[in-house]
Amino acid sequence: MLKEKLLEDLKESMKGKNVIRKNVVQMVRAAILQIEKDKKIEVSDSQIVEIIAKEAKKRKDALEDYQKSGREDLIEQMNQEIKILNEYLPKQLTEEELTQKMQEIITELGATSIKDIGAVMKKAKETIGAAANGKAINEVAKKILNNC
Repeated sequence: MLKEKLLEDLKESMKGKNVIRKNVVQMVRAAILQIEKDKKIEVSDSQIVEIIAKEAKKRKDALEDYQKSGREDLIEQMNQEIKILNEYLPKQLTEEELTQKMQEIITELGATSIKDIGAVMKKAKETIGAAANGKAINEVAKKILNNC
């Protein structure tokens, strides 16, 4: 299970004195524990992947701000953290693979215009999950639906 892998990675990073990896893994574990405590549930691997994807997205957004302000020290740290988080995420779909999957979803739903974007996005998030980020899914969906 992913939760155990995170615990093992935390122990390894502490033994190896890898501070950035230790901090990233601790942050993910804290987010998992917070959700379990708040909702009184045991999170599944798919929920853990969603948590990790959200954390990666936060860092990518912050990275853009750091690049605008020229903060090289923080840019390097964010890149390392994103790289570590991506190790736990499923392989990301290429644009070609994403377009093909989105075309299948749109065909399956019978979507014909941009008005159907809500249903398409909901189905896409269920089907594709963390294999592509929401922004990329939305862009491909709009491109396909605008050409219908």
